[in-house]
Amino acid sequence: MATENIIFHVADVHKSFSGLHALSDIDLGVKEGETHAIIGPNGAGKSTLLNVCIGRLKPDQGTVTFDGTALTGKQPHEINQLGVVRVFQTPEIFPDLTLMQNVMVPCLSKRDGSFKLNFFRRMSAEKDIKELAESTLVDVGLGEQLYNDASSLSRGDKRRLELAMGLAQKPRLLLLDEPTAGMARHDTNKTIDLLNRIKAQGMTKVIIEHDMHVVFSLADRITVLAGGRIIAQGTPDEVKGDPKVREAYLGEEQE
Repeated sequence: MATENIIFHVADVHKSFSGLHALSDIDLGVKEGETHAIIGPNGAGKSTLLNVCIGRLKPDQGTVTFDGTALTGKQPHEINQLGVVRVFQTPEIFPDLTLMQNVMVPCLSKRDGSFKLNFFRRMSAEKDIKELAESTLVDVGLGEQLYNDASSLSRGDKRRLELAMGLAQKPRLLLLDEPTAGMARHDTNKTIDLLNRIKAQGMTKVIIEHDMHVVFSLADRITVLAGGRIIAQGTPDEVKGDPKVREAYLGEEQE
């Protein structure tokens, strides 16, 4: 693989669970500023791959590097400190905190590297991070709920809250696991618009998504997984026309 402008590289990654191959021979590179989608049927290994990338799972073989630094073997918080942020498939939020507090927590954690006993007292004095949290929540469409408890949100709004928690950290690489799941089409289109605005700012993104409308609206390149292996890679037009992809995943959706 040509390495020119490649900022994120997964090389020869394998992962098995109880003898079952979840990932085999995974090799992909993402250029700086690119939006790279990973698609495939349920059980293809997409979320397992992201968990390997952020240190939640250790690969049996292979390496993951970001901007020349090996991520393999690092703890999730160490990877986060390097500017890699993941937004999860099931929203991981603090239900008893307000939306503002939810967004401020990861920003302070990334900046300071640890929580302290006076964390919430210190939070109240953080003017700059408060302003960042508020502007980010407005960007994702939650500006009218800043001081509501996160437990009151719908599933789609919880997805938007977690997206705000990721974006407010100003990541260099954002890993998104089905960022529009649970959203109505109107909200999905607003999220697409937001992610395209972010793209214009140069942020590198890797997106797992089942909604082909989202994928083809955002992706510069696509990697297709099936059975834990890559069956196709290329531009959206190249992937659309690949018969292996149509058979394994896209099927009637692209007719």
